[in-house]
Amino acid sequence: MRVARLHRWDLSPRAAVALQRRLAARVVARHPRGPFRLVAGGDLAYDERSGRHVACVVLWDLATGAVVEEATAVGRTAFPYVPGLLSFREAPTLLDAFRRLRRRPDAVLCDGQGLAHPRRFGLACHVGLHLGVPTAGCAKSLLVGEHGELGSRRGSSAPLVHRGEVVGLALRTRDRVRPVYVSVGHRISLEAARDLVLACGRGFRIPEPTRLADLRVASLRRALV
Repeated sequence: MRVARLHRWDLSPRAAVALQRRLAARVVARHPRGPFRLVAGGDLAYDERSGRHVACVVLWDLATGAVVEEATAVGRTAFPYVPGLLSFREAPTLLDAFRRLRRRPDAVLCDGQGLAHPRRFGLACHVGLHLGVPTAGCAKSLLVGEHGELGSRRGSSAPLVHRGEVVGLALRTRDRVRPVYVSVGHRISLEAARDLVLACGRGFRIPEPTRLADLRVASLRRALV
């Protein structure tokens, strides 16, 4: 799969923040054309002892529920842990895994934030810009914003608001289970991102493509030791 090279990755945290502010202006939130069939989910796991991490991308067929392809990559953790700059730690190796896909996904789900980020440029935005594919963030925890009560049934949602702006939504993917936090990454609308996350549900809290990627990196991480 072709992945654009938009910038260098060897930046200081201060330069990374400045880059986020510039790239945020290039994020497009719009309703995508056509239905999604092949959905890619990516995840990454760290091995603190070796200083390395492994990324996996699973290409999943939404219609059949089958894994079409998977690709992996191993990298070394170079960027420090700084809240709000997760993509500079994880995106380089995730994108290396995407480069190894033979087929291009119709949509991508990231285990992280998109616009629900202090500078409106989370991991899903960063990855989406490099891929040029409709990309949504589906995070397990809240980074910024507040939301009201949502119903207990699957599909219930509430807007996620930060500084007076709707930046995503809290979404219940299973009955009476903690919500996930969905936001636009790139080239997708919030409504379409919500529908994609629900469509990729297979009885778990996490969408199936990212759930499968998470299981795979957990096993691959053990091989890094």
